[in-house]
Amino acid sequence: MLVAVAVAGLVAGVAGLSIAVVAHNRANQVVEECSDVLRRQLQALGGGPDRHALRDLAIVHYDALKEMSGHRSFSLAMINANGDGVVVSSINGRTETRTYAKAVRDGHPVEHLSPEENQALRAARLGKGPVVSMDDPLPDFGSGPRTPSPTP
Repeated sequence: MLVAVAVAGLVAGVAGLSIAVVAHNRANQVVEECSDVLRRQLQALGGGPDRHALRDLAIVHYDALKEMSGHRSFSLAMINANGDGVVVSSINGRTETRTYAKAVRDGHPVEHLSPEENQALRAARLGKGPVVSMDDPLPDFGSGPRTPSPTP
């Protein structure tokens, strides 16, 4: 009887080990198939991430008008990996709201930016967003407007 139990245990152990080896091999095969799919997709996209997708953003809240408090106005900078994007500002007063959008090329504004817009752009370029204040110390990248390059 003891020998029969030992043989049954040995058979169960060998069967369990065989099942584990088959499962391990199948898992490795699935991982390799997924890796191949991802590799093909990256090659189809040009071998890397989409440099035109918006990647970095920062928002600065502030009081643009003396009559309004509570940091109701804001400037939002959104740029991609190439440094191209937009700075959107909303100036909010008691009776009206004004919204502005200014283009950014190669990380530099195409037209003049306010100090708040410049702070938002610098924070986005440095990856310091999403929320920054005017008091956050950030390096200056030369915030003057760039001359647009001629388009063919």
